[in-house]
Amino acid sequence: MSSHLESSAPPVTRELARFAVTIPGEAIPAATRREATRSFVNWMGCAIGGAQHEAVDIALMTLAPFGGPAEHSIPGREERADPFGAALAMGISSHVFDFDDTHLRTIIHPAGPVASCLLPLAERQGASGRALLEALIVGVEVECRIGNAVYPAHYDVGWHITGTAGVFGAAAAASRLLGLNEEQATYALGIAATQSSGFREMFGSMCKSFHVGSAAKNGLLAALLAQRGFTSSTRAIEAPRGFANVMSTARNYDEIMQGLGSTWEIDANTYKPFACGIVIHPAIDGCAQLSRETGIAPDEIASIRLEVHPLVLELTGKTEPRTGLESKFSVFHAAAAGYMRHRAGEHEFSDEIVRDPSVVALRRKISAVVRPGTREDEMRLTLTTTDGRVIEKHVEHAIGSLARPLSNDDLSAKFMDLAEPVMGEGPGRSALDAAWAVEGGDVRSLLSASRPGAARTPAA
Repeated sequence: MSSHLESSAPPVTRELARFAVTIPGEAIPAATRREATRSFVNWMGCAIGGAQHEAVDIALMTLAPFGGPAEHSIPGREERADPFGAALAMGISSHVFDFDDTHLRTIIHPAGPVASCLLPLAERQGASGRALLEALIVGVEVECRIGNAVYPAHYDVGWHITGTAGVFGAAAAASRLLGLNEEQATYALGIAATQSSGFREMFGSMCKSFHVGSAAKNGLLAALLAQRGFTSSTRAIEAPRGFANVMSTARNYDEIMQGLGSTWEIDANTYKPFACGIVIHPAIDGCAQLSRETGIAPDEIASIRLEVHPLVLELTGKTEPRTGLESKFSVFHAAAAGYMRHRAGEHEFSDEIVRDPSVVALRRKISAVVRPGTREDEMRLTLTTTDGRVIEKHVEHAIGSLARPLSNDDLSAKFMDLAEPVMGEGPGRSALDAAWAVEGGDVRSLLSASRPGAARTPAA
């Protein structure tokens, strides 16, 4: 390579590869393992809940005639798929409701690409739950550190960071589970880098969850190719024409290197109480609280004014959503649903609720403005009634944030809300118990517990 293209950047690709495949499991603290278990429980509930979504049906129907032997389980579905189809399906299902975990610093949804990649591989190997959990922790570490290094510049130009960084996490986790050496894992990260993609333009469509499924599938492919000797650049992240320079206008490699192996990004993971983008959770929380506290009926409301973080209007400014998927990107719909229904689960973002005339009427009374200095988990609202009363509410930290995290009981209740409609109460409870016991169990038993009792195949 010509000298003018040489870079003084540290060898972060190789360092991440070395970390992924050599750090001993004993180096992972007990508290980090507990948070990883919470992350896995949340991921499994979301994957089961979204398993019968039309997007998953289409993906599986499309791939089935072209795939390999259908030997791999898909949580929440009876039929099986080849490993790549299973990884794609799980990535889509775990993200399609926008109900998954969030690394708040980068807005990455960490478990989706990594767990979805790992489960088919772990099932194939007959891996232990402990090995699965350690690979999940390592994969999340890699994807979030890469995300830290390029956020917010990478996100601001339009990349969907869960897809773009997630493929690295998936490849790193699969490399660990496969037992790759440092050189192979370095190649795996390079193969992942050249598949990194996902545009924010796709938000509100099936492609948003496809990004997560593709990251899982492509990360698995990257590790398997590297295992066979398929080569790539060994500087795929830091090279002048590599990921960080081509796909971001700014980067900080210290975010990758500092504390690697001694601090853990999964410790900062959070879990959504509402099935939509996390930036509008404060608005939902505030509206639901105010509705419960005042009992003011929607037809008594003249207006609701929201004062929000800038990302709220940038990401969720759709004033007239037409579908359930679009409504997840409308702070106006989310706030109206939160006020009227005191919750915002997947049903509140269904086509039915989006078109409900009473919800539409309240939605059109809601406005939002950016308030400088507002944190992402904060919001202020002012409700004015038709008889002139003015009531104010300040949400300092939304439920589900690091300051107000969901408890284990909250996560279990969320899991059952998602799993019971798909599997029934008894099987859903068995799947929940297996997910909480992941570290001490085995993956095949876990996946067996996650399948519904009655066969279901997508309609032709």
